[in-house]
This record gives sequence, C-alpha cells and structure tokens, in this order.
Amino acid sequence: MADLFEMLLGTGMRRGESLGPHWTDVHLAERMLLVRWSLTAVNNNHLYLGHPKTKAGRNWVSLAPRVVAALGHQAALTRTSQPKGTPLEGLVFRRPDGSPLRPQGALVELRRRAAELGLPRIGVHDLRHTAATIMISSRVPLAVVSKTLRHSTLATTVNLYGHLLPPRRPRSRRRHRHNLGTR
Repeated sequence: MADLFEMLLGTGMRRGESLGPHWTDVHLAERMLLVRWSLTAVNNNHLYLGHPKTKAGRNWVSLAPRVVAALGHQAALTRTSQPKGTPLEGLVFRRPDGSPLRPQGALVELRRRAAELGLPRIGVHDLRHTAATIMISSRVPLAVVSKTLRHSTLATTVNLYGHLLPPRRPRSRRRHRHNLGTR
C-alpha cells in the first residue's frame, strides 16, 4: 500500500483512479501514466471498473521520480507473483491473487498507518488535497496544477485552492518621470 500512497501524493489522483490503472497504462520510461479507468465499489460491495469522474479526468499524468520508483517497486512485486515471461497486463495495484484492491481497503489501511504514527484521522481524498498543496507551495504554476489534477477548468482549481496562492502585490500606478536634460 505504501506504493499506492506514494502515487496518490505524487500525482493527486483520486482513489478510484489510482486503483484503476493497468500496466498497459503505465509508461515508466516516459514518466507518464494514462488515467482511463476508475475502480469503485457500488454499495460498498460490487466492484465496478468505469471511466474517471470527468471527461478531463481521462488524461495523461506526469510521474515524479518518487512515483516512478514506487511503480517500479510495484512492477517487481507483480512480476514475482506471475509466471516468468508473462507481460504485465493486469491492474497495477491488486491483491496477490490478481483481484482488485477494494477502495474501502485503501482507506482502512491509510487510517491504520496514520494512527500508528499518531497522525490525525484522514481520508484518501485528503492525499489529493495534500498533493495540490505541495505543488502550489512549491510554486508550480496554477495551470500546471490544474492540468495535473485534471480539473475540467482552471476556475475549479482556483475555487478549491486559491486561498493557498501567495498574495499578489498591487501594481504601482505611479508614472516614472525621467529627466532627459539638455545637451
């Protein structure tokens, strides 16, 4: 689960989106991942693999080196549990038998680990907000943050995270006078 949490923090993906990628969607050499599936639990029971929340959500996500390392680790784990020479095709994050992880299981594990560390109780979606906060505090341009989070408009990003932006300094309206002098 640590690799899953690393990906959530490094990409700002939604919980279902992070549980939906197949290895064919992951391009480690290019440091890119295609978000095209979202795994959800209907009535917290039946698992459903559908499309992301919004049309804008179905897009490419850039992967930071830490996320590439986490996915590389996950690929190594997956390879050890399948016959040699079999290509990676199934879900990136799965149970040892290849079945999907349950979305509620990710929440339970996150809360368990947070409690062990004495951290406040948080939800998986809070990792998305943390990712956005990290990007904004690192002065990543807001348009890039919006594209990374795959918001449908920049206004959505501003509405959610505008309070994190550094205050803008008012532009001076004073005109500068230059003494050209005479020669």
